[in-house]
Amino acid sequence: MGRTLPHHDRAGHADRRRAVTATAPRPTQQHTPTPPPAPRLSLWRGSVLAPAAAGLATVCAATSLTGVVAGAAWLGYVIVAVILIGCTGLALRSIRTPTPVVGLAQIAVLTFMVIGVFTDRGIAAIFPGPAAFSQLSDVLTRAFEQIRTGLPPVEASPPILCLVTIAIGLVAILVDTLAVAAAAPAATGLVLLCVYAVPAALSDSMLPWWTFLLGAAAFAALLAVDGNHRHRRWRTRDAPGTGTSPESASTPVAVVAIAVVLGLVAGTVVTAVGTVSRLPGAGRGGLAGGVGGLGVNPFTSLRGMLDQGSNVELFRVRGLGDDKRLLRAFTLDTYQPNKGWGLPGTMPAGVPANLPLPAAPGDDGTSRSREIQIEPVNWTDVWMPVYGAPRRLTGVAPNWYYDQGSGAVFTTKRQAVAPYTEVASLAEPSKDDLRVADVKPDAVAPIYTRIDPVDPRVVQLTQQITAHESNNFDKASAIWRYFTAQNGFTYDTQTAPAADADALTDFLLKGKRGFCEQFASAMGVMLRVLKIPSRVAIGFTTGVPNGDHRTITSQDAHAWVEVYFGDRGWVSFDPTPLSDGRGVIPSYLRPDNSPTGPSASSGAGQPSNPSSRQAPTGVPAPPTADPGNQGQAGQRDDEPGWVGIAGLVALVCAIAVTAAAIAFARRGRRGTGSGGTDGTEFSATSARGSPSDGVTAWLPFAAGVLWLAAIGFAAWLLSGWLAIVLIVVLVVAGTPAALREIGRRRRLHAIAAHSPGAADAAWHELLDECADRGTPIPPSETARTAAQKLATEHHLDGDGRDGLRAVVGVLERRWYSGTDTTDATLGPAFEDVRRSLRRNAPVSWKGRLLPKSLLNRFRR
Repeated sequence: MGRTLPHHDRAGHADRRRAVTATAPRPTQQHTPTPPPAPRLSLWRGSVLAPAAAGLATVCAATSLTGVVAGAAWLGYVIVAVILIGCTGLALRSIRTPTPVVGLAQIAVLTFMVIGVFTDRGIAAIFPGPAAFSQLSDVLTRAFEQIRTGLPPVEASPPILCLVTIAIGLVAILVDTLAVAAAAPAATGLVLLCVYAVPAALSDSMLPWWTFLLGAAAFAALLAVDGNHRHRRWRTRDAPGTGTSPESASTPVAVVAIAVVLGLVAGTVVTAVGTVSRLPGAGRGGLAGGVGGLGVNPFTSLRGMLDQGSNVELFRVRGLGDDKRLLRAFTLDTYQPNKGWGLPGTMPAGVPANLPLPAAPGDDGTSRSREIQIEPVNWTDVWMPVYGAPRRLTGVAPNWYYDQGSGAVFTTKRQAVAPYTEVASLAEPSKDDLRVADVKPDAVAPIYTRIDPVDPRVVQLTQQITAHESNNFDKASAIWRYFTAQNGFTYDTQTAPAADADALTDFLLKGKRGFCEQFASAMGVMLRVLKIPSRVAIGFTTGVPNGDHRTITSQDAHAWVEVYFGDRGWVSFDPTPLSDGRGVIPSYLRPDNSPTGPSASSGAGQPSNPSSRQAPTGVPAPPTADPGNQGQAGQRDDEPGWVGIAGLVALVCAIAVTAAAIAFARRGRRGTGSGGTDGTEFSATSARGSPSDGVTAWLPFAAGVLWLAAIGFAAWLLSGWLAIVLIVVLVVAGTPAALREIGRRRRLHAIAAHSPGAADAAWHELLDECADRGTPIPPSETARTAAQKLATEHHLDGDGRDGLRAVVGVLERRWYSGTDTTDATLGPAFEDVRRSLRRNAPVSWKGRLLPKSLLNRFRR
C-alpha cells in the first residue's frame, strides 16, 4: 500500500514517474458517468436522522402523560427505553437485518430493560424467566389496580413506572418501524395521536398546552426530515420518477393507506378508551374521576413492595378523645390463591346512608353511642371510612349507600367526600363472650368461609398452631400470636425474595418478611382453613394527636383481619408485628393483668410504614416508641445521593467539554478554511508546536468519556445491572470507531507537522477512507490506478481531483526521489480531497461504527 520502493525498482518505474502529471486525474468538463445510486429507501433506513426524529416524536408525545401520572420520574424511564430501542434498530439495520428481526430484537431489548429494572428474579438480572415473568405480572396487576382506584394524576409508583415504560416502549417500536423501516413517517401520526387519546380520556382537566406544542413540533420535524431527504435525493441524484423502483416508491403510500383504513375502522368499531376520566367497563363499582385527592386500593398482595408515596394529610377526626381505633374503609371477602385478597367484582345493593342505618352484626343497640366528626382533607374515593358499628351518618349526600354485611359506606362514582358525622358503637366484647360465641353456619354469607385449595404445608402449620385450642376465639388468638419476631417474622416494606412457587407458603414458612398486606392476607387464609369466617379490612390506623383532633395521613394506610363471632359480630385482629406506638391491641387480646381501657398501644397491629413516616405540612411528626427499630433488618435505604451528584457533575462536564471541542473546531475552520469528514480540523500552525494542540485534539474523546459516565450514572439510578450492560454495550459499540479515530489523528498530526513520512500517512489515510466507504483498494494497485478509482468511485469534484493530483505528485516524488523533503502543499491538498469526499460520498453510520479499514487491517 504505497510502501517505499527498493532502490533497484526505482529505474523500472521511471516512465511512471514521468507520466504522473499527465495521467493523474484532472478536472475536466467530462466526468466519468455516475453509477446509479442506492434506492432512497435504503439510504433513509441507514440515516441516523430518521430514528432520532422518530424517538423524539415518541418522547414528546409521551409528555401528555403528565396529565395522568404525577411527577417527572417516569420521563427518565421513557427516554432510556426510547434510546435503547432506537439504537438497536439503527445498529441492526446498518447490517441489513430483516425488518421483522429488527422488531423482535427491539422487543427483546425492551423486555431486558423492564426485567432488569422492575424485577429481581431475572436470569443474570436482565434475562426473563418464569419467575421474572410471574413477578412482572404481579407488578402490572398492581399498576392496573392503582389506575382503576386512583385519581389522575396517579403517583409514579414502581408499578406505574413499569406500565408506562412498557406502553411507551411498544409505541416507540411501532413508530420506529413505520418511520424508518417502512419510510412512512406520516403514518406515525395516528399512533402518536393514540398516545394523546389515553390521558385525554382519563384526565378530568385539559392536558397542558405545551405537550401538544411539543408533539406537533416533533411530528413536523419528523416529516421535515423525511421531506428534506427526499428533496436532496431528487435534487442531487435522482430525477423524479427515476432511480427507484416502483415497488420501493409505493411502499410508503401503501403503509399510509393501510394505517388510515385501520385507524378509521378502529375509531368506528373499537371504543376501548372511555371519556370523562372513566375507564371502560366501570359500572356501579367502577371508579371515576373527582377533583383531586387520594384513595385506597381494594386489593392486597402476597408479594411486592410497599410504596405509599409522599405523606399527605387525609382526615381530621374529632370525638375520639384518647381512644385509639382503626378506621375501616371497606373489607375484602375474596381470596385469590397466590395473589391476595380482593373484591368479588360487583358492589352490593346497600341502603341510603343518609337514612337510619340497619344494625351492624353484633350491635344490639344497648351500648353507648359515640359521636365522631370526620373531616376529609385530601380524600377522594368511592369509600367513606367509618369507625366500629355505625348507627347513623349525617352530612352525607343521597348518593351514598351503606352495606350491612361488609360494613362499608360507598358510592357509585369516585368523588371528594364532604365532612360528615358518624354516630357509632365502639363497644368491645370480652374474652369470655368471644369464647362462648355461637357461630351458626347460616348466620354469615358463605363467601366469608369459602377458600380455594391451600398448600398442604399451610394447612399443617395452621393445625399445629391451633392444636390445643377448643374454640374459635382461642384459635384466632393463637394464629394472631404466631406473627411475632420470636417466630422469625419481620416487618419490611418489601417481601423477601421468592423461595417457593406458592406465595402464601413462601411468606409463612420461608420469607417471613413483609408489610401489613401480607400479614393480614396470611392470617385470613389460615382462619378460613379452620372454617372460621374471616375477611380482610382496609383502612387506617389511629393517626397522631394534633391540637383538638387526630390527624390521619396516607402513611397510616393499613390492613388487618376481622373475624366473625355470631351475635358478637365482626371482631378485629391485627397481626402485623410493629412497634411505633400507633398500633392498637383491643381489650380482648391483652393479657389479663394489662392496663384496662377501651384500647391500648402495642407492639402489634402497627401502621404499614412507620420507618418512613413523616408528618405532612403543618402536622407535627409523632414520637416513636422505639427509635432503635427505625433501622430494622430488611429496610432498604434510598439510592445513595453520590450517584445522582456524580451523574450531574459528569453531565455538566460533558456539556462543557463538548462546547469547548466545538468551539476549537470552528476556530480551526476559520483559521485554515478546512475541515475533516469526522469533525477533526487540519491546522499547520497549531500542529507545529502549539502548547494546547494535544489538549485540543483529545477534547472529543474526553467529551465522549464524560457522556458515557453521565449515561452510566443515570442508568445506575434505575438499575445497577442496566448501567453495567448499557456501558458495556456502548463501549463495545464505540471501540472500533475510537481506534480508527486514534489512527486518523496520528496521521493528521504527522501531515500537519510536516514530519517524515507525511506523504505516506496522507496516502494511507485516503486508502482507509475508501475502505470505510465500502470500496477498498488492493495494496497491489499503483498510486495512479488507485487515484483513478478513488476519483471515480466517490465522484470527486474539481477541487477534490486537483487535491488528489497534488497528493499523488508529492507521494511519487517521495517514492522515486529517495528523499523525504517537506512539501507545504501536501496538507491543504489532502484536506481538499477529504472535503470533496465528505460532500460527494459521506460515510454511512455503519462505516463510522464498524470501519472496514480497521477490520481489514486486523484480518491482514
